[in-house]
Amino acid sequence: MKTLYFAYPGELDTPTGGYGYDREIIAGLKEIGWQVELVPLGDGFPFPADETRTQAQAALERLPDGALLIVDGLAFGVLPDAAVAVSGRLNLHALVHHPLCRETGVSEAQAASLLENERQALAHTRHIIVTSHATAAQVVDLFGVDDDRISVVLPGTAKQEFAERAPSGILRLLSVGTVVRRKGYDLLFSALGELRENEWHLEIVGGLVADPRYHSELLEQLSELGLTERVTFNGAIAPDDLSGFYREADVFVLASRYEGYGMAYTEALAHGLPVIGSGGGAVADTLPEGAAIYCGTEDTEKLRSALNLLMTDEHKRLDMAKAARAAAADLPDWKDAAAKFAAALNRIEQ
Repeated sequence: MKTLYFAYPGELDTPTGGYGYDREIIAGLKEIGWQVELVPLGDGFPFPADETRTQAQAALERLPDGALLIVDGLAFGVLPDAAVAVSGRLNLHALVHHPLCRETGVSEAQAASLLENERQALAHTRHIIVTSHATAAQVVDLFGVDDDRISVVLPGTAKQEFAERAPSGILRLLSVGTVVRRKGYDLLFSALGELRENEWHLEIVGGLVADPRYHSELLEQLSELGLTERVTFNGAIAPDDLSGFYREADVFVLASRYEGYGMAYTEALAHGLPVIGSGGGAVADTLPEGAAIYCGTEDTEKLRSALNLLMTDEHKRLDMAKAARAAAADLPDWKDAAAKFAAALNRIEQ
């Protein structure tokens, strides 16, 4: 039985796309016969306290000689000293969801520090697994990593049973993503502010504590736009409960500024929803033609136009929903993703 040590920051059950990827890959590896040992690294990443950073390095240094170790990039990108300390003794690998320096809302100084720390850390890995081809290209461009040291393992998507949605007399919009600036809720609200005459309601599912200041700004924005009663913040919910929100929705919309992959988009497709999306990174590659409308990056006019189209044209919504169901059939599932992850690890060891 092969053994993999999987190191991660924070709490593994955190309801975000990145942690969801980690959980599904870990479960899938176990199902195909791997022994996976979890190595928690502490809270506060990617800006941990010095004590947390020291304890995280100590946790990695305690692993046995020759251990196969993969570290989630949210932590690994700010642990260059730990990478130096263990790289000569362990089979060290990184899982990069997206470069930390591309996170929206960090200062120029923070971005520069994150860029250099992640570059140094990745230089000491044997191999890097990324979750999209767009992220692979960024790892090459930003950190000078040779592309033969990178494997792409796309997220899986759980297959869903399609059900006809009963008309409600109001268009039900859904956004799924942690309430942070990168997810672009302020852009979405600006676009919706010009569509007050249409009948719609927006449900937002995503944690509210990662950036409380941004959440407060959004509440103020909604008040100024007169949209407070038309938007519901549901906070973070258990992954098993999320499917119900997709099943209740008519249209999925996420106005991200950047995504390393965008699992919420493919989950929406798997539920047969028309999708409106925006942002840099892998978003454009994730959204299939016919099932989705891509609105570029930070373009509120394109968002407004796409929203208005799907609010007012039922035939367009139905056509896109049909295309979403067709596109969903071609999405990899988590069993496929785990098998590719295992294949990448096997190739690394050869």
